Amino acid sequence: MEFGLGVNVDLTVIWAFLIAFAVFAYVVLDGFDLGLGMLFALAPEKRDRDVMMNSVAPVWDGNETWLVLGGGGLFAAFPLAYALVLPALYAPIIAMLLALIFRGVAFEFRWRTERWRGVWDFAFISGSAMASFSQGVALGALLQGIDVDMTTRSYAGGWFDWLTPFSIVTGIAVMAGYCLLGATWLVMKTEGDLQDRMRRLAWPFGLVTLGFIGVVSLWTPFLQDGYYNRWFSGWGIGLAILVGAAVLFVAWRMFNSLTVHRHEYRPFLQAITLFALCFVGLGIAMWPYVVPVEVTIWDAAAPEKSQVFMLIGAAVLIPLILGYTGYAYWIFRGKIDPDAGYH
Repeated sequence: MEFGLGVNVDLTVIWAFLIAFAVFAYVVLDGFDLGLGMLFALAPEKRDRDVMMNSVAPVWDGNETWLVLGGGGLFAAFPLAYALVLPALYAPIIAMLLALIFRGVAFEFRWRTERWRGVWDFAFISGSAMASFSQGVALGALLQGIDVDMTTRSYAGGWFDWLTPFSIVTGIAVMAGYCLLGATWLVMKTEGDLQDRMRRLAWPFGLVTLGFIGVVSLWTPFLQDGYYNRWFSGWGIGLAILVGAAVLFVAWRMFNSLTVHRHEYRPFLQAITLFALCFVGLGIAMWPYVVPVEVTIWDAAAPEKSQVFMLIGAAVLIPLILGYTGYAYWIFRGKIDPDAGYH
């Protein structure tokens, strides 16, 4: 699209970055409270679980806004990609949505009963674990490629094509990463014995996450020739070294903040940075494909007029969402009062 003064703007690229931003915002914001849900299993005391849940009670609903924005944006801006990806990933996506629903019900019901509290706590833990694993499996299945019949512009694979060793590894990797985010979030939001326990747990989850980053990074180039050529030829080699070095540096700073300096806020911010670097690496590997390596963002894009119409709405809604999200986190900043309750 051409604006005045000879400026050309590719709306398809803008929408690709908007959807990528929405997905990253969801992964970070809902990732730490999914990780917190899995960490319930390692904090059996009722008082600790109440404090953990109170730390996300004011913001957890809003965190999932970005999932809606990412999915809705994909449907609106890249309808062909939506039509190809969903049939390929129906099973993990349905499992994720059911887990999120079950987890949301458990979040509310555990406060309303004493007799069945253990049942709802288990539902909260299992729902968080299933949602996290399903997201990782969906990511792995997308990275390994989707069979596409470009003649009919439809999905050509089978029902269980998403289930592979690589997708299972990425599923477990996302679970570990979310637990790292959850542990560092609780280091920031809690005090006393619970904080010390989460500080200790952040170490093994950080090491496991770092190990999975290495495994997935080394495995991914061999999934598709396009990935291999991107990372191991020309400027890709230098970029791979740069991203890898940045990951190691941020991980070192995070572990240092946890143990040597015993910072409270920095480990969480450094864990987010670790996720951001992984996200950048994935973006570089996949670009410019929205369905690797079959369909580019331009192949899947909606008509230009549709993109312009939607961009007007996004220009209003995204700053609004960012504003109320930031305001909510600012209002509920600081430590959690162990004697406060969620109502």
